[in-house]
Amino acid sequence: MSHDEEHIMSTAEKLVRMANQIADFFHSKPREEGIAGVAEHINKFWEPRMRRQFFEMLDDGTGNFNELVVAASARIKRPITPAAADLKLGLKPSPADVAASQE
Repeated sequence: MSHDEEHIMSTAEKLVRMANQIADFFHSKPREEGIAGVAEHINKFWEPRMRRQFFEMLDDGTGNFNELVVAASARIKRPITPAAADLKLGLKPSPADVAASQE
């Protein structure tokens, strides 16, 4: 295995790392301001797919999220599933999207 292959991070690991870096920045602020700052940053700059994976990891108890990230999660917008998005647009959801939303 090459040196580079040892340093390849999974998408989930990158997500945890990014969330924790945001929390590290806001740790110098008063707690409520830090929680609000983490949530605001993730809501503004993370696309729904990233937030969906974040909540999947949080709900499963996976990921080593900083405590400030966990506290901010109550203020982070939980994205709707692809099946719910189809229904909202008046479309029939694909069987794959329905199955994925039931997992």
